[in-house]
Amino acid sequence: MLAVAKAALERFHDVTADEDGALTFAHGGVVCALQGMELEEGLPVLNLTCVVAWDLPAESDVPTQVAMGVGEGLFGTPRVIRGEAGWDVTWRYAFPAVGLDEKAMGTLLMLVVSGASTLRAALVPE
Repeated sequence: MLAVAKAALERFHDVTADEDGALTFAHGGVVCALQGMELEEGLPVLNLTCVVAWDLPAESDVPTQVAMGVGEGLFGTPRVIRGEAGWDVTWRYAFPAVGLDEKAMGTLLMLVVSGASTLRAALVPE
């Protein structure tokens, strides 16, 4: 399943395969990691985690912006964490990967990472 995901992602991005099999890549300033796991026998799942932004000013109202749907997307869940230097924002999406061919996998993964990039654009001024 990660081999199909890697081939799908390589159509759009430079992809690195880590020693543990995880795939890493960047999209629109967002760093992403894709991991595979088997929740139970016959149920392989891919988990995509994107680091949308980090160290956003602590005095900004990032949690409210995210809760109100800024950069909202259909494929992924945002999370806001108070870090030592400010707000950190991630975007996660997990899905069963059985039966997805390279084209379908690529479409789904690009929908997820484009949501993360849209959120980043709304939160991080250029």
